[in-house]
Amino acid sequence: MKPKKIVLAYSGGLDTSVILKWLIEKYQCPVVAFCADVGQEEDWEEVRRKGLACGAEEVIIRDLKEEFVAEFIFTALKANAVYEGWYLMGTSLARPLIAREQVKVAREVGADAVAHGATGKGNDQVRFELTYAALAPDLKVIAPWREWAFEGREDLIQFAEAHGIPVPVTKEKPYSIDANLFHISYEGGILEDPWAEPPEDMFQMTVSPEKAPDEPEYVEIEFERGAPVAVNGERLSPAALLQKLNEMGGRHGVGRVDMVENRFVGLKSRGIYETPGGTILQVAHRALEHLTLDREVMHLRDSLVPKFSELIYYGFWFSPEMEALRAFIEETQKNVTGMVRVKLYKGNVIVAGRKSPVSLYRQDLASFDEAGGYNQKDAEGFIRLQALRLKLQRREGI
Repeated sequence: MKPKKIVLAYSGGLDTSVILKWLIEKYQCPVVAFCADVGQEEDWEEVRRKGLACGAEEVIIRDLKEEFVAEFIFTALKANAVYEGWYLMGTSLARPLIAREQVKVAREVGADAVAHGATGKGNDQVRFELTYAALAPDLKVIAPWREWAFEGREDLIQFAEAHGIPVPVTKEKPYSIDANLFHISYEGGILEDPWAEPPEDMFQMTVSPEKAPDEPEYVEIEFERGAPVAVNGERLSPAALLQKLNEMGGRHGVGRVDMVENRFVGLKSRGIYETPGGTILQVAHRALEHLTLDREVMHLRDSLVPKFSELIYYGFWFSPEMEALRAFIEETQKNVTGMVRVKLYKGNVIVAGRKSPVSLYRQDLASFDEAGGYNQKDAEGFIRLQALRLKLQRREGI
């Protein structure tokens, strides 16, 4: 069925500008261009002007930075979520938020269809469309890269020139970039060779660790119930706090990752990431948990981290299993309150101290120099019971 009105997730770049014009021509209906500000540096008035010039009925821009950090990034932080050991998932966390807001805009303007510019090879198409399915299954989904005959950038440029869409005259970057307040990712082009070292002039958020200051910088981060609330004694909003740590970490070359990851669609892809503030927060958060989190609760939560991370990466933020996991993770964080001091130096984040009013650490019990309330003789029976099954196996020749 032909849609009556479409809301397009629009960035103002070549791809989504061509998609905007293509949707209007193909479906002969109004298209609303929706832009999500999740911390990428854009001239939003220029984006609005370009969208209207390409035929959008209207251009709607929403500032989602605080929601992005508070609801999505900090939730992942509380879980210590990392995909395949390295990736802090800056893109993965942004997509469900953008798609959720796109659905809201569709309801507000009376649209019956949504569209995105993700390609048929990547993860983003899945993240967008699983969110649409979970929140608005009645909306028609249009994915132009899976429908049209265009095969690459040259085809898009020809279409743009034929339709009066401005094409950037700047030299094409030899890789693709996705940026938001949490990270910048780089992939494709010259980076597709996993043996090739990325060019130093590529990085935008961080200096090279070799060129970082020779003096370390100390940072104190305060947490309440697992979420960071202050840096060096200054209470900040979630977005402002992350921005401050991005600047600090960037000065010291913190947060660079170069990995080959497994995409949900089955391909392997080389990605390079800069996540300075997020890297600082993850190290500090884990250090505070070591002080405040019960051993068995921590181990149980840690056993679920790979699954939780996978659900984020695959796009299942709004799934019932994710809702259950988030509730459990929030429960684990109720006593993760206190202060962590870290040292930033030459690409490293080094824990230099931690304290908490609800610490489970007891110096008198842990000390080798104090008797405290621990009777060392109790360990004899504990070890004997632990060893019982091992002795039985040896005795029976199993």
